[in-house]
Amino acid sequence: MALYTLFYLTFFALLEKTVTVPDLWVHCRLDDLIPFCKYAIVPYAAWFPWIPFTLFFLLYKAPRRDFWRLCLPLFGGMTLALLFYAVVPNGLALRPAYVPGQDIFACAVRRLYRSDTPTNVCPSIHVFNSVTLMLAYLRSSCFAAPRRRWMRPAAVVLCLSITASTMLLKQHSVIDVLFGALLALALDYAAAVLERQGIPERRSRRLPQQI
Repeated sequence: MALYTLFYLTFFALLEKTVTVPDLWVHCRLDDLIPFCKYAIVPYAAWFPWIPFTLFFLLYKAPRRDFWRLCLPLFGGMTLALLFYAVVPNGLALRPAYVPGQDIFACAVRRLYRSDTPTNVCPSIHVFNSVTLMLAYLRSSCFAAPRRRWMRPAAVVLCLSITASTMLLKQHSVIDVLFGALLALALDYAAAVLERQGIPERRSRRLPQQI
């Protein structure tokens, strides 16, 4: 996990510096109908601790198989998104010209805009990771325990909140969200197929025929 984190941050930082003028501008009519909401910074920021929390929770509490079942599509999808950014540099122009206010929410949004350029947006890694994590909560048996069942609906609410926040903060277009979710579902399905093919079928024992 540490090695991939280093790889991802290095690759993403390189793209942020090199992609200054996108070749593809992402926009659709629905983007103009979604209002800006500075309070969406709360679920948007929750994405950052949610990923390591889930990974370490599965590492220590779940079967090792469930841990790798999350890591493979998660890291694979993030890598595919980075490669797509490199091949098809994209960006958006949806952010408001200025975020007024001196409250903690407005200051956090302005800080986010300064540190994260409106490039490398489609597909949305925020949405991809959120959907992939949510599926892990719904799939892993460790969350079926009575004391942990609440974590499954909480993961669904958090996933939907983060997804909505990407559009309410004008960080992503509806198109980015759609492709991020589709990428998560596609890789989860592919991982499920590979998992089923990797399990050897038990040979049925035939009972001796009575004469």
